[in-house]
Amino acid sequence: MRMNCIIVDDSTMQRAAVAKLVKNHPLLHLVAEYGNAIEAKTGLKNEDVDLIFLDIEMPIVNGFDLLESLNSPPQVILVTGKAEYALKAFDYDVTDYLHKPITLDRFNASVKRAHEKFKAKDVNNEDDEHIFVKSNLKKRKVFLNEIHWVEALGDYIKLVTEDANIVILSTMKAFEKQLPSDRFLRIHKSYIVNLEKVEKFNSKIVEVNGKQIPLSRNKKQELSEALNS
Repeated sequence: MRMNCIIVDDSTMQRAAVAKLVKNHPLLHLVAEYGNAIEAKTGLKNEDVDLIFLDIEMPIVNGFDLLESLNSPPQVILVTGKAEYALKAFDYDVTDYLHKPITLDRFNASVKRAHEKFKAKDVNNEDDEHIFVKSNLKKRKVFLNEIHWVEALGDYIKLVTEDANIVILSTMKAFEKQLPSDRFLRIHKSYIVNLEKVEKFNSKIVEVNGKQIPLSRNKKQELSEALNS
């Protein structure tokens, strides 16, 4: 199975060079090319992308800034002419780091690494499903099966997990879109629950891990149907 990929680089020549490598690789399908990070972020909302070839040094919004702005980015292979970015690159959980000029052997090795991760994702079970959230200025991996509920806190939300409470800057609406609808349900304007963690409920409350969470009146039927499906 081929990976859908995009190229983000402000250099027309560099985009063309990477595009040629991508088009000649049997495991890659080039979806789009972008000359800046702002266009790329918009494109990611509309395209199904598995891999980004991302330049770091771009005007206004650089590659690292783009990664900071994405809640759950696809795999990323960073591309740059400066070796000093290599250490910082892996703070963003990137798949690989390519130094310009890119050799064919190094490009193929990088794609092989990305494709192995891509295949592994397909065979992972639900317990391995995760998202990345930004908390205390760091990207943090959170496994979906460990989330008990999500709670609104003004301009922030709190993820209550088995091990910790994780506070992140987000709206409930935006975060809800990151969660699979067959496993999570918004039962109140201020609460999203993991359906697998629900212990009992009545017309007013839902109990999760011994905690009583308010249930909106118009959500009772939806909750009942979700738990029975």
